[in-house]
Amino acid sequence: MNGDDSFSMMTPKEIFELREQGRTEEAYEAARMLYRADKSNYAASAMFWTAVDMLRLRVGEGREEEAHKIFLALERLIKNLRDENGWKHNVLRQCKALLFQEDIKRNDADKGPEHLQMGNWGEELAAVYLREKGYAIMERDWHSKHRDIDIIAQNTDYYVFVEVKTRSSQPLVDPLLAIDFKKRQNLRLAIDHYIKYHKVDKPCRFDVITIVGEMGKPNPVITHIEDYDIL
Repeated sequence: MNGDDSFSMMTPKEIFELREQGRTEEAYEAARMLYRADKSNYAASAMFWTAVDMLRLRVGEGREEEAHKIFLALERLIKNLRDENGWKHNVLRQCKALLFQEDIKRNDADKGPEHLQMGNWGEELAAVYLREKGYAIMERDWHSKHRDIDIIAQNTDYYVFVEVKTRSSQPLVDPLLAIDFKKRQNLRLAIDHYIKYHKVDKPCRFDVITIVGEMGKPNPVITHIEDYDIL
């Protein structure tokens, strides 16, 4: 093959040979062209593995936005793939963890006070958690004057206004105790402003997500309290 036909209908075997040669971008483009014309499991597998390679490459190059787009495509693609041994799903989880760590690094690049870093880390974890539960994230850190709402999300039934409370391991006080009378009052005002400004016409509720753990360490404890009373 040569010239403009170099990627025309390459077989999955030929694409995997390109991968073995370290020709990541060429293999990825060849797989995309093949998959547009052939939705068989072999073509889809070539598409999957070359996309994983490209995601890792883009992360290494600092091109996280492109890497995120590839990850979303991988999530769609894996639904149509056979994965008897679970390898592909495991690799997809690894890609997600890689992207999450890059997001944390980017958020921490401009170091602020430690409590602000903890807050940003907790909100990122909460957003990932909500997406995994099927929520669409509408807003992050939405402000109404000096009042703010950490996350505004939506599912099929509700608009959900979320307060995120993050504490280090073994906190001396319950994170929920930080939502005092003044905080609840500010939240009510901010939520009311958002509902009126955006003309929200579906049921709303207020949730609290608490994160207990240490930044950069695995397995933080995430607790989601739905329909928390702030009256």
